[in-house]
Order: sequence, then structure tokens, then C-alpha cells
Amino acid sequence: MKIFFKTVVGIGVVLLVSVGGLHFYGLQNLSEYELNHFTTVRTSEYSTTLDRGRHLATISGCNGCHGGNYQGMDFINEAPIGYVPAPNLTPAGPVANYTDDDWVKAIRHGIAKDGRVMVIMPSNHYSAYGDDDLAELISYLKKLPAVENKFSLRDIQFPGSIIFGILAYDSWPANQIQHDKVGGKMAPTIDESLNYCQYLTRITGCHECHGENLAGKDPESEGSPGPNITKNGNPGNWNFKEFEKVMRTGQTPEGKVLNPEKMPWPHYSLMSDIVLKALWLKLNSIKI
Repeated sequence: MKIFFKTVVGIGVVLLVSVGGLHFYGLQNLSEYELNHFTTVRTSEYSTTLDRGRHLATISGCNGCHGGNYQGMDFINEAPIGYVPAPNLTPAGPVANYTDDDWVKAIRHGIAKDGRVMVIMPSNHYSAYGDDDLAELISYLKKLPAVENKFSLRDIQFPGSIIFGILAYDSWPANQIQHDKVGGKMAPTIDESLNYCQYLTRITGCHECHGENLAGKDPESEGSPGPNITKNGNPGNWNFKEFEKVMRTGQTPEGKVLNPEKMPWPHYSLMSDIVLKALWLKLNSIKI
């Protein structure tokens, strides 16, 4: 009996030590990311306008996570994960002392100023930003009115540390980006070309829900599944006026009202006619 008891205790100690080791290993993974290369963007080198920066922030959905006034929001606050805020992006928040390089690493590479992996930030989309557009966006965010809204620091608990820091670690945007191949290019000219539309679908995150080729995602796949939006999907039956109405009002020709939490049409409704025409031409050029 004593031997059995000692064996059980021994196994318990080994399991406890192993689990504890995994917990701290996961936390370390999330806390220390070595970014060996990134392309700097100096906002002072570009002639930026608040209107362009505001437009980019809107169509990229920044306020979807960070709040209507960019004051920040609680993004995750529940067991078994812990607490993950979408921080206050105004000068009253932790970005107050961000340099241009800090903004670039956060937006384009998914790495916080202190080296943490940003587990929610969709930098795998924003990595496509041209240097000039990124400068516009950063300049706009820097000039936001300060909104006092304090948050606690990120606190990922057990077993969230193992889920986020080990099991799902490779899925975070920072680990999906080829950091040495990002940046160093200007954004394409804003016109009705397929080149500009390809750029647009990247920075606005269309591929996140609708798949790499925009032909839809399997409901069982990672992320939010979205329908086929190519010529072979429903939009293939719409003319431009119908497509424009969907993007500006969320109402489809079939009478369906799109849920703005799943399809952020209020953000896209602010796109110009030229941009929407480019998007429509792009989607109608894809045959899957």
C-alpha cells in the first residue's frame, strides 16, 4: 500500500511539474518575440492627411476591436484564457510614448513595444500596407483626441497559457508573416484596377472570413467562415448597383440583412465609388 501511495504521489508531482513547466513556457513564448528585421516608416517623410488616415482606420476595422473612439475594449475576459484587452489607442493609453517604429512593429508585424506577441491583432492583413498608407494611418492615430480609459495589463492564465502560448502559437499573426519581406513598397494608385483591389482586400481583411481565394471557407476551418464572394458565389448574380447597395446598407438583393458583427459593412460603406467599383471588378474576375 505504501509503495502504491508513493507511486501515485510521484506521478502527481511529475505531472504538476510538467504542467507548470508548460504554463511558464507558454507565457514566455507570448512575452518574448525576437523581430530581427522590419522596414521603418517615418511619418515625417510623407505628406499625410487626417482624412486619408481616418479612412484607412475605418475600412481596416480598427474601431471594431478598439472601440468607437479608439478608447479600447475588453476583448477576452473569461476562464480558461484570462484577460486580453484591445488597448486604448489614444494618447491617454499605452501608445502615448510609441515611436514610429513601435507603431510599425505593432500594426504590420503584430509585436508590441515590449516584445509581446499580440494574439488578437490581425497584422497578417495589415502587413500588406504600403509604406505611405501606413504613415497616413499612424499619423492619424497619433492625433486622436485623448480618451481616458484605463485597462489592466494582459493576464493570460492557466490553461490559456498552454492554449495560446503552445497549441495555438503558430496561428498568431506574428508567426504567419514573413517579416523580412514586408514593407518597402508604396500603396497602389487608387483606381478601378485589379491591382488596387487586391491590395484593398488584404488590408481590410476580406480573406480572413472568405478564404485565400475569396471562394468561402469551410465552417469547420479556423476563423469566421464566410460565403463565396467570387463570380461563382451570390455576388456573381449582382450588378454593380446591387453590390454597392449591399456594401453601403447591408441589404442584399435577395432581401437578406447582413449582420454587421460578421460582415462589417458599416466600415465598407465609407468607401468611395471608385474603390467599390474596383472591388466589384475584382470579385467578378475570379472564377472558382
